[in-house]
Amino acid sequence: MADQTHDRDLARDIDATCRLTGEFTLRSGQVADTYFDKYLFEAQPALLARVADQMLQLLPEDTELLGGLELGGIPIATMVSARTGRPALFVRKQAKEYGTCKLAEGPDVAGRRVTIIEDVITTGGAVRDATTALRAAGAIVETVVCAIDRSPEGENPLADVGLEIRSVLTRADLDAAHR
Repeated sequence: MADQTHDRDLARDIDATCRLTGEFTLRSGQVADTYFDKYLFEAQPALLARVADQMLQLLPEDTELLGGLELGGIPIATMVSARTGRPALFVRKQAKEYGTCKLAEGPDVAGRRVTIIEDVITTGGAVRDATTALRAAGAIVETVVCAIDRSPEGENPLADVGLEIRSVLTRADLDAAHR
């Protein structure tokens, strides 16, 4: 869950930049009246850097690779990689069907500790799929660090696959900043 030392100004700035209202169908099929368009902050270098800086304190110390999920987790993982010197891994939604036919582009994952980097988690479907695939390739995956955790407060939608969620901001943080 969110680190209590997070930057309250960051919540305000992310909310002001990314909050959209209307009717939105999420990846999970759920319909929401509020949507956080993470690409709006990821496209702003100063905001992206602030999110990455907050993620640094959330990374497990034994992280060997930063697994950015297609598409939104990739710019964040790249920024965190640049700040930590840890290699990034770019994880596709499905393995490409040509060339190397890889699911994860970058260093070999077998036997290595991969921390998944994601933009927004609601039900965790994309993270769950990536975790299953990375583990099948031999990776040790125990933690996901995300920019925004939209899951219900106090719930871990990824407990079923044994993942700990560490978030920069929660839906509650953004709602408080919106008031």
